Amino acid sequence: MDKIVMKGMQFYGYHGVYPEENKLGARYQVDVELHMPLDQPGTTDSIDDTINYAEAYQVIKDIVELQVFQLIEALAEHIASRLLQTYTGINEITVRVLKPHPPVAMFFDGVSVEIHRKRA
Repeated sequence: MDKIVMKGMQFYGYHGVYPEENKLGARYQVDVELHMPLDQPGTTDSIDDTINYAEAYQVIKDIVELQVFQLIEALAEHIASRLLQTYTGINEITVRVLKPHPPVAMFFDGVSVEIHRKRA
């Protein structure tokens, strides 16, 4: 299956289990893979035959920056659900959310979740 990949999107959100996370916020990185046929837009060279990734970016940005979730699992699920609802041309979607600096007493590069959803 063809796909559009939007990688390394950076946002500032207020997600987390701890009250200080909801107050101070943190940086999040989001990657999405939009699985869909791209032969038609490849032939027509028309934005009307594909996903406008600037619009998709705004959908993702609004979810990350304007909503609050305790878990990055829920954040990823909402991104996947909204994109599948908004863009009927997407057959499957993979969403990765990275929380680079979780407020825990461990030293590592961060924690991420990856989900993959298919159109019902």
